[in-house]
Amino acid sequence: MPDTGTLPAAAASVTQTGPVVIITNRKSGRNSRDRAAVEAAARALGGEIVSFSGGKGLMRAIAQTRARRPSLVVAAGGDGTAMAVANAFLGSDVGFAVLPLGTFNYFARGLGLSEDPQEAAEQLSRGRIIDLRVAQVNGQVFLNNASVGIYPSILKVRETIYQKWGRRRIMAHWSVVKTFLRFRKPMRVRITMDGDGGRYRTALVFVARSAFQLDRFGLEGTDVVRDGGFAVLLVNARTRLELFRRVFKLALGTVEEGVDYDLFAANTLDIDIEGRNRVLLAYDGEKKRTSAPLRFAMSDQVLRVLVPAGDAPDATEKEAS
Repeated sequence: MPDTGTLPAAAASVTQTGPVVIITNRKSGRNSRDRAAVEAAARALGGEIVSFSGGKGLMRAIAQTRARRPSLVVAAGGDGTAMAVANAFLGSDVGFAVLPLGTFNYFARGLGLSEDPQEAAEQLSRGRIIDLRVAQVNGQVFLNNASVGIYPSILKVRETIYQKWGRRRIMAHWSVVKTFLRFRKPMRVRITMDGDGGRYRTALVFVARSAFQLDRFGLEGTDVVRDGGFAVLLVNARTRLELFRRVFKLALGTVEEGVDYDLFAANTLDIDIEGRNRVLLAYDGEKKRTSAPLRFAMSDQVLRVLVPAGDAPDATEKEAS
């Protein structure tokens, strides 16, 4: 059963009215394993490959793909690539699939796809289509999570460090430390959930839509997500030391609801940050500045997602309608 927290409807097969297009980052071609997986997917699905480089390149690749009127588009990459392609094809008749080539691949893994991209390509070749509603914040699709606070700041610092020192794991860790050292005090936020508002002080508001990701980190909220809602986590950290403790416990998988973070369930929510008309938003590993308030809701339209063949989705999950 897909474990993405999305809302499945009836399954169907891909209707071959147009080509199958695989959108992949050109950098993946430098890795023999990833290149072989993309080529295997192209053979298994009878598809053609469209390569891109950089964010603008991805948008051009998506536009080029749309012009081809495909029956199926495959995002070969990580969660950020999958999110951008899903955003472009939401509400269309085009099937959408993910070939996991990224670091975390929470969305693909939540669908039941193998972490091995060549095995995932074979799963897709035998897959089925289900219609899913996906999460949106201010109209922007996200598949796993969106957040404001300390995490978007980490991404901003990390980008600067990468530009200067290169994309190395130690630099990623240093971006976390550097951001924490700059931490002064938590945000003051007003959050309205299903029409009921409240004010909070927190270092991070984390809005989750991936049950797989929550389970991976030992966080509560998987039932909320699987039931079609948003799991809203507020980190309890008012000082730099408390923030370090929370992250250390997260790494150990020992965080506790009600101690390290508070959990709320919502079907819709708005987030306002005191004193800010524009906020730095992180979503599926990407970031951008956007206008406040942040409005979260599930999409009215569906995404036609190719998933591995298997049993029909659990009847207890809500259907997209």
